[in-house]
Amino acid sequence: MDILNKHIVITGAARGLGFTMAEHLMAKGAVVSIVDIDPEAVAAAATKLSQGGKAFGYVANVADEASVETMFEAMKQDHDQIDGLINNAGILRDGLLVKQRDGQLTKMPLSQWQSVIDVNLTGVFLCGRETAAWMIEKETQGVIINISSIAKAGNIGQSNYSAAKAGVSAMSVTWAKELARYGIRVADIAPGFIETEMTNAMKPEAKERVGKMVPLGEWGKPVHIAQGAVFIFENDYYSGRTLEIDAALRL
Repeated sequence: MDILNKHIVITGAARGLGFTMAEHLMAKGAVVSIVDIDPEAVAAAATKLSQGGKAFGYVANVADEASVETMFEAMKQDHDQIDGLINNAGILRDGLLVKQRDGQLTKMPLSQWQSVIDVNLTGVFLCGRETAAWMIEKETQGVIINISSIAKAGNIGQSNYSAAKAGVSAMSVTWAKELARYGIRVADIAPGFIETEMTNAMKPEAKERVGKMVPLGEWGKPVHIAQGAVFIFENDYYSGRTLEIDAALRL
């Protein structure tokens, strides 16, 4: 797919990885719609992005069906079609399944599990469903990219996150098979350790320790993920697979 003038939607794009992907795609001529839950952040990000091209901002809670459907209806008033979607919105609520300290046993609350599943898995389902329906309605041969994680293989302290990201990868394969008949490609990207606002909040010693785990010896940059997204968009024979961008790190 030629990215020039294509309408690409990115969730969780008011900041961080999503914002960088929006910048990178706009630099290649895409018309970008960013989606996030914070109205002020969306407005500020859309204004900043519009300095380098054409950007639109929409507010939605990707974990809420009515909110997603309302947002897509509003988007249809501004755009005739959707050519691409990057399901990037996600949250972290890390914690051990159970933990015992000083004779005291604690368990991960259901709410901590559910909040991550709602955003990181259900949100991908809802936005993917609405995008696929719009593409089929307009007979658009588009692309859906879901952001997974190498944590999909399982990672200590991330029962909720790992389960959600494994589900994202499985859905990507399923959708690729189901939607191929309409000319719609689907793939997912599994980043390794990437420098974002979320990871920058880690303690310096923890960041240094993580960096030493990576065979290449350093954290990835958001632009590395953006470059991966461009590859998937532009390679018309890539579908149903996970693009792992982790500098040879496998959890």
